[in-house]
Amino acid sequence: MVTSPAPFWEALDSGDRAALLRAATQVPLAADRQFLAQGEGSDHLVVLLHGWVKVVAQSQAGYRALLALRGPGELLGEQASVENGRRSATLVTATAADLLHLPASRFHVLARARPGIAAALEQTLVRRLREADAQRAGITEPVPARLAALLLDLVERCGLPEPGGPGRRIGLSLSQDDLAGLLLTSRRTVSRVLEQWRAQGWIVTGRQTLAVRAVDQLKVQAFGG
Repeated sequence: MVTSPAPFWEALDSGDRAALLRAATQVPLAADRQFLAQGEGSDHLVVLLHGWVKVVAQSQAGYRALLALRGPGELLGEQASVENGRRSATLVTATAADLLHLPASRFHVLARARPGIAAALEQTLVRRLREADAQRAGITEPVPARLAALLLDLVERCGLPEPGGPGRRIGLSLSQDDLAGLLLTSRRTVSRVLEQWRAQGWIVTGRQTLAVRAVDQLKVQAFGG
């Protein structure tokens, strides 16, 4: 079994963390708050200390899609700051969150002075490229397999005990449009698969809530067997 690299913050030693904390401003945010906007110029990075964030992109036609979910310890806005370009997506808190805001110039001074920060940044950039490659490669897989793998990943990363039930509830508010965006497919297709799984008792859904009650069946869907 391949172990995923640690998120940016967890990959740092105590000295690197202390240096970043001295250079940063800590900002608490409530859920559903936008804090970086698609198209704006890059002047700072963000470390997500606690909570979850949605990475959202909007097309010229006005379609809004969830591209990714970022959790505790992740570095955000790193690509635009490295390229000195404009933001390619909007960041919105999915839960209450604690953030570290770091001016890009100050961050890169620290990265040049402290090899541990530079290595963690490089690791983050490589992981983002691999995620994009995996997403493009996976689009040829059937939607039920990709949706099952996504739900299993979400249960592992942010699952909570299901109140009054035997399953695990995904601890984020996600719509069917959100799931469709993560899978690069249509809401209609996602809705059809979820309806089938509800009828089989594999999942339970509410308004932007979802609990998994049949992990083994979803593993078969995702990975065969």
